[in-house]
Amino acid sequence: MTMQDYDEAMALWQITEGMGLRPADKRQHIARYLKRNPGLSFVARDGHRLIGTVLCGHDGRRGYLHHLAVDKAYRKQGIGRALVERALEAMRAIDINKCHLFVIKTNTPAIDFWRRIGWFERNDLVTMSHFTNAYQENHENEIK
Repeated sequence: MTMQDYDEAMALWQITEGMGLRPADKRQHIARYLKRNPGLSFVARDGHRLIGTVLCGHDGRRGYLHHLAVDKAYRKQGIGRALVERALEAMRAIDINKCHLFVIKTNTPAIDFWRRIGWFERNDLVTMSHFTNAYQENHENEIK
């Protein structure tokens, strides 16, 4: 994935049910993410049409997947699984061997997908977040 894919990726994310989009998904933030994690995020295309995405990055020890999405017309063809495998292979190549992801609790189709391809739910962790005051003031309606 490159920034040339951004507009098409955002359009796909916006119509993907269960996708949680936040201010961190704006163009400048995705550009920073891709620059910090070169060669780890991927898109799938049918000809010129973008039909799938996965964002992938790491903190030096663990990998993280975000925004796996496949156009509804192309689901159940192995595209999502292939995108995930490509991202995991890219992480293994840089010696990142453990990966996490976040799924909105009510997104049962996504949870079912991840379980089908071998991922498991962690019940021993609690996700916590913190925002700077400026961020919170500017995005009060978007923070949950």
